[in-house]
Amino acid sequence: MTSIPREPPPMVAVEALRLRGLLLGGGILTVLVAWVFWEFFVSQVRFAIRQQADWGHTLVIPLIGGYFVYMNRHRILSVPFKTTWSGLIPVVLGIAWYVACWLGPPALRHHNLQGAGLTLTLFGLTLLFFGMRAMTLLWFPLLYVCVFSQTISAKLMTYVTFPMQDVTARGSWVVLNLIGVDTDRTGNILTIWDNGVPRPLNIAEACSGMRMLMAFLALGVAMAYTGFTRFWQRATLVLLGIPTAIVVNVLRVVTLAVLSLYDTDFAAGDFHTFVGLLWLVPAFLMYLGLQWILRHLVIEQPARETPGGDPS
Repeated sequence: MTSIPREPPPMVAVEALRLRGLLLGGGILTVLVAWVFWEFFVSQVRFAIRQQADWGHTLVIPLIGGYFVYMNRHRILSVPFKTTWSGLIPVVLGIAWYVACWLGPPALRHHNLQGAGLTLTLFGLTLLFFGMRAMTLLWFPLLYVCVFSQTISAKLMTYVTFPMQDVTARGSWVVLNLIGVDTDRTGNILTIWDNGVPRPLNIAEACSGMRMLMAFLALGVAMAYTGFTRFWQRATLVLLGIPTAIVVNVLRVVTLAVLSLYDTDFAAGDFHTFVGLLWLVPAFLMYLGLQWILRHLVIEQPARETPGGDPS
């Protein structure tokens, strides 16, 4: 006796057909978006590789964003995905903005403006394929990746770089004199006196600490998101990344200044970069210490039980 295979119920067949169409359309749209933004992706990776000491951390940001999604995978998968066609609006607007920046007037040909188009497009794609409920859990990883995985242009950085150069020069001048190194300061130039011989040390733009600040903000946001649940703890840890980056950068300049007393080549070239990377280790430990302090500022009290046995 042969059994006749049952045909799937009409609703199951419709859902399977709908899923197939969604995957096909999603694949085509993903390939299209990758093709449109390919030059942007390549330029960012190339820039991060060429200037690893300044922007190498941008290559790790997408992995951290993926870990955020993995942390919330159970909550994300518990929400049924729903195609939201209104997501096509930011997709079209984001691509149009990117193309306008790419082919438009010189004032718009800025990779951070192009990055804004990519950000809008990614948010639109997420809304389109996963729906509004999933978007409430995915918006933060998306925003984190879009903000911290792209380099900041020199034109934008100058608004913060010059004040930070001045802070670094003043702080280094104070610390050097405190440890007994006779130092004068004229603007952003430190003059270290070695047995009556002046040794100038210029606090250039690369020594301002702006790039270290960006790395610390990215690290602070990641540690705050994974380590705390209270908003004030998260916000405090992120804000503490600013003075931490400044202090570490001052200590880096002081280290280079002291080493230049023995050999002026220590304050330039590859060794200059090496010292900057070396100081990241104690800086990270310092940041972990700040996180430990913030965590232990709040002591969780266990729930008390009432005489009837119900927790209060």
